Amino acid sequence: MAATPEAKVKKQIRAILDEHGVYYAMPIGTGYGNSGVPDFLCCVNGCFLAIEAKAGRGKTTALQDDNITRIVDSGGVAIVLRETNLHELQPLIKTLKEIKHGP
Repeated sequence: MAATPEAKVKKQIRAILDEHGVYYAMPIGTGYGNSGVPDFLCCVNGCFLAIEAKAGRGKTTALQDDNITRIVDSGGVAIVLRETNLHELQPLIKTLKEIKHGP
């Protein structure tokens, strides 16, 4: 069975995260409270990073948008990645690794 376009984007994201030693988890959306949670929940140098993967012209749902807004409002970083902007992930990881925490 061929991988879906979104699965291909997720595979590329995983490769970048692995290359940079980023911790991540991929929650499975279910009826038990995880609906709308981004595809990747990451920790980079103590910074919370959420990544929603989309393919082509796929759009985020209202619930995904709400979760992304709540993450940003809580001081986290959230990004929607697709084939056309995957190149943004490596510089973002680099920036988060450079952030100093504490004194």
